[in-house]
Amino acid sequence: SDRCSGSNDSNIRKKNARSWRNTKGMCSLFGNSTLLYISYKKKNVLKPAEYFIINLAVSDLGLTLSLYPMAITSSFYHRWLYGKTVCSVYAFCGMLFGICSLTTLTLLSMVCFVKVCYPLYGNRFNSVHGRLLIACAWVYALLFACSPLAHWGEYGPEPYGTACCIDWRLSNQLSTARSYTVALFIFCYILPCCAILASYTGILLAVHASRRTMEQHALRPTHMSSIQIVIVKLSVAVCIGFFAAWSPYAVVSMWAAFGHVENIPPMAFAMPAMFAKSSTIYNPIIYLMLRPNFRRMVCSDLGALCQVSMKGCICSQCQVKCCLKPKIRVRLRAVQRQTIHFASSNSPAQPPIVTLKAILS
Repeated sequence: SDRCSGSNDSNIRKKNARSWRNTKGMCSLFGNSTLLYISYKKKNVLKPAEYFIINLAVSDLGLTLSLYPMAITSSFYHRWLYGKTVCSVYAFCGMLFGICSLTTLTLLSMVCFVKVCYPLYGNRFNSVHGRLLIACAWVYALLFACSPLAHWGEYGPEPYGTACCIDWRLSNQLSTARSYTVALFIFCYILPCCAILASYTGILLAVHASRRTMEQHALRPTHMSSIQIVIVKLSVAVCIGFFAAWSPYAVVSMWAAFGHVENIPPMAFAMPAMFAKSSTIYNPIIYLMLRPNFRRMVCSDLGALCQVSMKGCICSQCQVKCCLKPKIRVRLRAVQRQTIHFASSNSPAQPPIVTLKAILS
C-alpha cells in the first residue's frame, strides 16, 4: 500500500508539472507573440531603448518554441525521447536564448543608468547603438553556448530525465567541465547581477538627489521624462522576475559542481529548471502592463478582435438562415403542388401529413 501511495503521489506530481509546463508554454507563446505584434505595429515610433525589450521577446519566444514541445512530449513518457544529438541541440538553444536574455537585461540597465545619470551622453544613444549592443549580446551568448560543443563542458540529460542542459555529473568529475560551470556562474550570473544592481542603485540615488534638490527649490520634477520613468520601472520589474527565476538554478549548478551530485535529488534540479523557464512569461506581461501606449494598443486590438468575432458569428448565423429559407420555400411549394394533385384526383386516398421535420429533412 505504501508503494502504491508513493507511486500515486509521484504520478500526481508529474501530471501537475506537465500541466504547469503546458500552461507556461501557451502563456509565453501568446505573450511574446503579442508583444512582437504590437512592436511591429508601432515600429516607426519605437525608442532605441525599447529595442532591448523587443530582443527579450525574441529570445523568450525562441526559448519557448525550441524547448517546450520536446520537453512536454518527453514528460508524457517520463524520459528523453529524441536521442543524444537532439539533446545537445536542445541544451544549446536553452543556453543561447537564456544567456542572451540575461545579457540584454544587463545592457538595458546600463543604458538606463547612462540616460538617467548622464543625460548629456544618454541623449546621444540612438538606434544604431541599440542594434550594435543587441548584436554583442547575441555574440556573447553564442560564445558560451558553443563552448560545450567544443568540449569545454558537456551537454547531457538533466537528472530528472525529460530535458537536457549542462551535464552536471561531468562538471563534478572533470576539471574542464567544472571550469566551464564556474565561468558560466561568474560571467553569466555574478557579473550581470553586479552590473544590474549597480546600475539601478545609481538610478535610484540620482532620482532621490534630484527630488531633494527640486523640493528645496520648489521646482517641478523635470529631471526625468515620463518615458524614462516607465522604462526604469519595467526594467526593474523584468530584472527582479529574471533573478527570481534563475537564482535557484545558479545555486544548484554550484552545488552540483562542488558538492556530491549523487546526493542531490532530481526534484532539486527539476524545480529550478521549471522556475528558470518561467522567466519567458514575465517579460511580455510586465512590459505590456507598464507601457501605457502598448497597453492601449493591446486593449484596442483585443476590442477590435472581439467585434470582428461577434460580427463573424452573426454573419454566419444569417448565412445559415438565408440558406435554409430557399430550401424551405422549395419544399413547401412541392408539398402544395402535391396536395393540390391529391385534392383534384378522384382517388379516395388522403394527402400525406406534412410535418416540420419532414420539410427540413
